[in-house]
Amino acid sequence: MAERYDKIFINDLRLQGIVGINPEERIKSQTILVNVVLFLDTRDAAESQSVEDTASYSDAYRLIIDHIEHHKPRLVEALAADLATLLLARFPMVARVRVRVEKPDIMPLAASVGVEIERAR
Repeated sequence: MAERYDKIFINDLRLQGIVGINPEERIKSQTILVNVVLFLDTRDAAESQSVEDTASYSDAYRLIIDHIEHHKPRLVEALAADLATLLLARFPMVARVRVRVEKPDIMPLAASVGVEIERAR
């Protein structure tokens, strides 16, 4: 039987940042939409009621914002991979992470374009 995990998530984190390959995308910030799911066992945290026993969504939130503010990847694939790597490194109790990065304002007939990845330990 497959191991089951609980999920901690951040939905629709809307930030401004530099990501893209076109010259105008390298200069002007654009909206970046990030969704993250952290897969882990939260039973210890539920019992202890201690944030040290879980992956703090507040810490994850700040980590994502800091990375987007200070890095300017050319591809959303690179941004998603960076965020997955950082989240797994920051939270050793997380078994798997799903990261979705979208650019909502670049194609007029589409709500957004982007990439969703999953990485595991």
